[in-house]
Amino acid sequence: MSARAESTDVDAVLLLSFGGPEGPDDVMPFLENVTRGRGIPRERLASVAEHYLHFGGVSPINGINRALIDQLRGLIDIPVYFGNRNWEPYVEDAVTAMAGDGIRRAAVFNTSAWGGYSGCAQYVEDIARARRAAGDAAPHLVKLRQFYDHPLFVQMFSDAITAAAQTVPDDARLVFTAHSIPLSARSRCGTELYERQVAHAAKLVAAAAGYDDYDQVWQSRSGPPQVPWLEPDVGDHLAALAETGTRAVLVCPIGFVADHIEVVWDLDNELKGEAQRYGMAFARAATPNADLARVVADLLDELRNGRDPVRVAGTEAPPLQGFSIDGAFCTSACDTR
Repeated sequence: MSARAESTDVDAVLLLSFGGPEGPDDVMPFLENVTRGRGIPRERLASVAEHYLHFGGVSPINGINRALIDQLRGLIDIPVYFGNRNWEPYVEDAVTAMAGDGIRRAAVFNTSAWGGYSGCAQYVEDIARARRAAGDAAPHLVKLRQFYDHPLFVQMFSDAITAAAQTVPDDARLVFTAHSIPLSARSRCGTELYERQVAHAAKLVAAAAGYDDYDQVWQSRSGPPQVPWLEPDVGDHLAALAETGTRAVLVCPIGFVADHIEVVWDLDNELKGEAQRYGMAFARAATPNADLARVVADLLDELRNGRDPVRVAGTEAPPLQGFSIDGAFCTSACDTR
């Protein structure tokens, strides 16, 4: 199936995200929601909880999403709703509210640029679950496509690298990092789709920022140590760079569209501290955060007007296909770059 050429009329947008705690009392219940059914020991949850408590128990993600929504409302002419998978406002409540407001069909923007299970298909499952919760009046929901090679997304990271580079020596090593996943999850919803897309996005951003040479690594793995995840880990890679005499590093969190806790803790706190111990200068490129609203507006325009997907010039567009679950359609679940 090729890219959908017909226009799709929608009367609302749903911003769908992961969610995060908004106070100390929320932290453990939130983590229990995230890990439900996975058998994660409570002591491991308590360790992760300390990362959130370091910031007063508040994840930055909900505030960033609300700022994104504010920007988006200034760019489009239809209402915007907000729902999360793991914390308030829950997506089930958002879709129920949409049904009560008479919304019949809405576009869904989920805050991940990527394919694979956790970045794409799991959000389609969230949508389907929310529609079931809303009942017969639930609107049809169309998930917007993956955007890892959208020109605006690439330019935002390129500009962020250029700005961060001003704060470290000219020979700083550029390192792209994204959230690791278990090797057992690589084949879900496309063979090794996620890591191929991350590698492609890193290549596009590096080229736009004027870098011919860079590294691409992984971070924030969890679970038992005997379960293999994508490697190399960013901390191990930093140690290896230190052994070669690298004196400065510029880290670009290409896998994160906003300042998740994995950015502000794992990179800005832990990794920066490790760099300081090695005597290395450290800079971290900014994520798009609320400015991602410009990407959302363009993806919505593609959907509403039947435009071909906008991708970085000179790159081959992969097949743009999709699948449906209980009235929730994903426009790119089978994007197989």
